[in-house]
Amino acid sequence: MVALTALALLLPWLLALALGPRAARPVAERLACLAPLPALVLALTAPDGLRLDVPWLLLGSRFALDDTGRMFLGVTALVWLLAGWYARGYLAGDPRRRAFQAFFLITQAGNLGVCLAADAASFYFFFAAMTFAAYGLVVHTGSREAHRAGRVYLAMAVLGEAALVAGMLLAVRAAGSHHLADLAAASPPAVAVWLLVAGFGIKAGVPLLHMWLPLAHPVAPVPASAVLSGVMLKAGLLGWLRFLPLGGAALPEVGTTLMAAGLAAMFLGVAAGLAQRDAKVLLAYSSVSQMGFMTLGVGAGLKAPELWPALLPAVVLYAVHHALAKSALFLGVGVAGARGGHRLLLAGMALPALALAGAPFSSGMWAKLELKAALGGLPAPWEGLLAWLLPLAALATGLLMARLLILVAGREARGDAAGLALPWWCLILAGLAAPFWLAPAGTRILAATPLAMALAPVLLAWGLAHAARRLALRGPAIPPGDLLVLLERMGNLPSCRRVKHWLGRI
Repeated sequence: MVALTALALLLPWLLALALGPRAARPVAERLACLAPLPALVLALTAPDGLRLDVPWLLLGSRFALDDTGRMFLGVTALVWLLAGWYARGYLAGDPRRRAFQAFFLITQAGNLGVCLAADAASFYFFFAAMTFAAYGLVVHTGSREAHRAGRVYLAMAVLGEAALVAGMLLAVRAAGSHHLADLAAASPPAVAVWLLVAGFGIKAGVPLLHMWLPLAHPVAPVPASAVLSGVMLKAGLLGWLRFLPLGGAALPEVGTTLMAAGLAAMFLGVAAGLAQRDAKVLLAYSSVSQMGFMTLGVGAGLKAPELWPALLPAVVLYAVHHALAKSALFLGVGVAGARGGHRLLLAGMALPALALAGAPFSSGMWAKLELKAALGGLPAPWEGLLAWLLPLAALATGLLMARLLILVAGREARGDAAGLALPWWCLILAGLAAPFWLAPAGTRILAATPLAMALAPVLLAWGLAHAARRLALRGPAIPPGDLLVLLERMGNLPSCRRVKHWLGRI
């Protein structure tokens, strides 16, 4: 298992390096899509308590695999594997495909390494590699919009990394160790907790820190968008799970802030998504909304530590469900762009869309029920408030998914879909199998569920969407980047220009 762990960590790096020498380049290009395979095998076969110490690396690196890491590693490797397979067909005629492969592999290496890292230095190294290599994916097309999105992404990434470095150093100092197991048992200072919340929150798409998401997704190639939204956002969530003192002393201020941010994300993401005309931008805002459910769970764990043993598996399950469903939807948008919105494609798109909406017998229904049950022990007024808001959030998600299918149905065939459909269908099938594959308890939960409670929001959402379409109702258009666009427009006001000119003279 030591050799397999090393291969899982090193293979993407080695293939990225092999893309340079002309002699090794053809082999590296053929094998690039298989780079996550050792990590997937490791997640499926590694024994409990797997640990690899590398004392000469960084500050003394440690790699390990616990139950949480296994789930994150498995879904991350699967999504990267299928997205890489999809990218071979999607970028077959792209003259810059080799550069894309290099950035794709380095970003992948960072994402997989984060799942295995068991010390702060290694975690930060892989997290930073993933973050900055993804810039190459965002700006790949070289368009003006891509470079603008890249600048915003890079600026927010630098701010996030600065917050993470400061927060991690304070946490390590408080714990007297850089191993994540020791950090989890320590009580970091409040300023360290806030810095870690903000630093990882940028990656997780927390409201006010989400502005890079709707700008980066529409300009990045489809397979890049699939991994950005499907699994890279979860690296921010994993950072919270690894570094925040969850299950320890209560942090009511931080917990309440995160819970409020999660609730805001659920509804604001849907509101902004419904106003979009581009399916990829809509999916980006949907990711903001869906990450709100996970942010709510983490905030509840900080506010009420006694609930964390039940909240942790619920949050991890929701992360796995969202990774599979959202990645499949992004890949489906690419297939629709090539083949058009025909009936079979719409049927395929409907499956992960219904899962996100929490339809009966889907991974989304199981994830939402688990999270709702784990949140049931919160003190008043949260328990009563969430009893109303969570079904409304499911209804809102259903409306957004109906809007997505309407946008996809109107697409016309514009290219060759060779090599795109099969990896997409594999990802859809993985999402369908998730409730029965992840844990034996899943079948019991599904059998005992009152299906009417899960079905009602979905039917109501699709009925409202149909009525809105028949009546030709159209809301206001919100530009991608929402708040950032507003700030840019305010900055162009005459008074703001005078202030900037005065500051420039100073």
